[in-house]
Formats: sequence, structure tokens, C-alpha cells
Amino acid sequence: MALRNESTTDVSTPEVAGRAVVPFRRRTRAGRLVETALDLLVPAEQRTFATRLWDGSVLPSPRGQADWTFVVNTPAIFRQIFLHPDELALGEAFLRGDWDVEGELERVFEVAESVANYRPRPRDLFHLAPLLTLGDKHPDDGHAEEHRADLHDDRAHTMTRDKQAIHYHYDVGNDFYALWLDKEMVYSCAYFATGTEDIDTAQQAKLDHICRKLRLQPGERFLDVGCGWGALVRHAVKHYGVSAVGITLSEEQAKLARERSAAEGLADRCQIELRDYRDLPTSWFDKAASVGMAEHVGTANLATYFGSVFRALRPGGLFLNHAIALRPQVHGRTDSMLGRRNHHSFIDKYVFPDGELQAIHRSLEFAEQAGFEVCDVETLRRHYALTLRQWVRRLEARHAEAVAAADETTYRIWRLYMSGAAHNFQVDRLGLYQSLLSRPETDGGCALPLTRADLYREA
Repeated sequence: MALRNESTTDVSTPEVAGRAVVPFRRRTRAGRLVETALDLLVPAEQRTFATRLWDGSVLPSPRGQADWTFVVNTPAIFRQIFLHPDELALGEAFLRGDWDVEGELERVFEVAESVANYRPRPRDLFHLAPLLTLGDKHPDDGHAEEHRADLHDDRAHTMTRDKQAIHYHYDVGNDFYALWLDKEMVYSCAYFATGTEDIDTAQQAKLDHICRKLRLQPGERFLDVGCGWGALVRHAVKHYGVSAVGITLSEEQAKLARERSAAEGLADRCQIELRDYRDLPTSWFDKAASVGMAEHVGTANLATYFGSVFRALRPGGLFLNHAIALRPQVHGRTDSMLGRRNHHSFIDKYVFPDGELQAIHRSLEFAEQAGFEVCDVETLRRHYALTLRQWVRRLEARHAEAVAAADETTYRIWRLYMSGAAHNFQVDRLGLYQSLLSRPETDGGCALPLTRADLYREA
């Protein structure tokens, strides 16, 4: 049932998320109900956003100038929020287009915690009953659920299962990822000196930062566990003179990585293999790195993961483990949409099936139990927030091409996931650490210099 706008004389014409809107003195009936709901969910002093309703009316921000606009395309979304506040269902409602954001999608996560912490009282529901009964439930055409990765059973993190999970996430299509990643297609946290660098510059800096930390030398054998599209192994071969092997479970990634390696004349020194980390050879490599791979291993397999890399290194070898970490609940409530994952979360169903995050102390504990010495740990949390924001802007700028390369639902999955992740890193709910580990010599020797001074010399 559509409710007509009852506005009378115009006042001013403010800008909302970069667009002029027509304000009004008197709210529509729908507007009055929604404003009551918003007052309960988000305190007025925190509402820097305007709200545009399904009937075309707009509720201005109580703070005046609106930073962004919350778009409500069906009143059923309020029934979901107040009566069935399920994170997965709200995410799926975004995929269907029940709600949206004009402006930076990350901004919606700033108020999400206030909404998540709200507990409706009977009198609130009574006053909101006209809103909660408005409109029919959005017809579920099943299109969003077709994108679900329903892999969960008792066989989690077998070799076959891990390959299925990697295929789901990384084989969306090289053309889709190429639209918003840097030119080398590095799908992990970049490294910023000032925060103003473009994504190509920052990703090149990250590749070099890893190589410098490992103190790669000409003639060394270098392993990249979970090599993606091969940017790190190619960088290491071209600029540090190593021979490199990259392993991945993604056929799409391996194909493009091999093509790029051959095109650059590196195929004789840069080998890309479809191989599981549990099948690594013994004592074959001088140095190794794993960038954004450990999140796919699972808690139950961390000992195997670190043990496999330990055995693949010769004594004295170095291993750089670059991984997202789950931060302790020191900043209040944390649920699956805001960082923690479970088999019923949006991120597990639509983004990283079977993904598991560990606190940094747990990862280091497994590394030490495998025999590694922890030599250095660096946090890149703020760098990942900067990286994700650039990815989101680049994806949004090429919306039509992303839909052509994949589809609208895939575009919306990645837009929501990366915007939420940027917020999580910004507020220190997620961490990102590079841990430099050493397989000690039999006499306790270590290949690293006594200080970090060499890392800070001009490249």
C-alpha cells in the first residue's frame, strides 16, 4: 500500500549524498512511522544520514547536512530489523535491493552496532505496529540464495573441501577481479607510506616490503603459499633474482599467473602449481611467504599448516606469514557481520566459506609448536582499511562492467563485504599481521641480521 506525500510548502533544498532533494514541513504517514523507528534504533545525535523511503519521501538528517542516504525500498525491512534481526537475512535483503546506501556504504556500519544493541520493548512494538505490518514480505525469487556456498558438513578442511571453498571465492572470474584490483591483481592488504598513494603504488610497495623482510638473495629458492595471480613470485624473480614456486588451489588464478609469467619471460624461473599446502616437498626452499592464505586453513589444521611450511624450508630458512587476525572483544559487542564468523553468517555463506580467523597469539603459538622462532611481528591493520576503501571505490566506479563480468548479486556481495571489512579494520575489530618466522639452524643460528636497520635504508 503506497502512502502519499502530505508535504506542503518547501523550505530549503539541502544536498543529500551529493543529490538535491525536496524537503517538506510535514512528514508522510510512512515518514512519521520511520522517524519513530529511527529514533529508537539510532540516537538523533548519531544520525548524520538522510533516509529516502519507498514512497519517494525523504527524512533529513537531524544533524542538518547529510553525509549519506539510507535508501529503504520496502517497509518489510523494518519488520526484519525489529522482529527478526538476523544478520544473514539483513545481508540477503541488501542483495535483493530491499535497502541500499547512496554515498559510502561503509558509513552504514557506523550505526549498525547501535541497531544491533537495541532490544525492542513491548510498547515500542505497539507504537510501531502500523509500520511493521506495512507491505508484503519481499518476494524471494531465490536469486540471492543461488550464490550461497552451502558447503558445511563434517568434512570441513579436507583437501577436496578446501579446493571447493577456494573455487567458490576466487574463481568468480579473472575479469571481475581485474576491474577493481591493481594492475598486478594483488588481492591482499597494500602497504602505504603516507596513505595517499594509489592502489598500484601501494601494492608494489607491499610486494617489495615482503621481499625485503625475507632478505631475498639471488639464487635462492622462494615459495609462495597461496600465490593468487602470481604477483609476488614474479616480483621476487624480477627484482631479487630468486627462482620461485607459487602454489594455489584456484585454476583461474593459476591459468592467468602462468600466462603473465610467460609473457614477462619468467617461466623458466617462476613456476605456478595447483598444489595443496599439505603436499609440499621437504627441505626444498630457502624462503617462503603466505599472504592471505592462513585464513582458509581452519583452526584444526593450523598445526599441519605451519608444520608443512617448516618442513619445506631448509634449516635457517625464513617464512613470512601475512594473515587477518580476530581481535579480542575489547571494544564492546562483536558478532558475525562485525568480525566473528560462523556457519550462519553472511560472510561465510556468500564470501569466504569455511574461513576461520585466529587471534595473533594463537597463530604464533601454533607456529612455535611447529618449531619456528618468532623473529618479528608488524601490524598492517590501518593499511587494510585504506586498501579496502580503494577497492570499493574502484568497484563502484565500474558497476556496469562488474555486472557484465559477473552479475548484480555478485557486485552487491563484494560491495557489502568489503565496506564492512573496511569498517572492522578501522575500528580495530579485525587485525592484520605480518609475522616473520625462522626455522633455526641446528646450532640455533638465524639468517637475520641483529637489527632491522637494513629494512629502513633507501631502496
